[in-house]
Amino acid sequence: MDYQHFLRSRRSIRRFKPEPVPASLLETLLTTAIHAPSAHNLQPWRFVVMQSPQSREQLANGIAERYQYDMQKEGAPEEDIQGRVDRTHRRIQDAPVVILLCRDIIDVKQSPSLRGQQAETTLATQSVALAGLQLLQAAHAAGLSGAWVCWPLFTGHKIQTVLKLPRSWEPQAMFFIGYADEEPQPKDLKSIDQVVKYL
Repeated sequence: MDYQHFLRSRRSIRRFKPEPVPASLLETLLTTAIHAPSAHNLQPWRFVVMQSPQSREQLANGIAERYQYDMQKEGAPEEDIQGRVDRTHRRIQDAPVVILLCRDIIDVKQSPSLRGQQAETTLATQSVALAGLQLLQAAHAAGLSGAWVCWPLFTGHKIQTVLKLPRSWEPQAMFFIGYADEEPQPKDLKSIDQVVKYL
């Protein structure tokens, strides 16, 4: 049960100490992440690790520009747009490590039918998500904290362009990793009875 408690104790952290994460520790986390299960063992995950201020600034500028464009088209108030842009820059720059998680479409199994291809694409997405969870738990086990964000789903093409990624690397998620500088709040969970059905 100690291990069960450990798994349940992971929380999303959004404020980090400026202390860098050692390269050897990062490699350990990533090595653990790639041990996640994947459909057909195709391992479609790809990781882009950003630690330098330059790479993170490129990323922040690209995401903020895309958000600004989309929000202006939707008629959002200017102060809301600026708040989103500022928050994007702050969170990316404040995290010691930013890891972009991508799905490589080269490693998505091909199917002759549309329905089959949709299922294979979903399987690859689920495989990538499992690697992301494995990364977060590996960080937790190492005394680090992290947070998952879905921003790349809305800004994927822009991220590919500013980071000069291979076109087959589709951004799926992003993780902020570092040493926590805040206490996590208790998590409000639905009860087991609400989410489980025994047959």
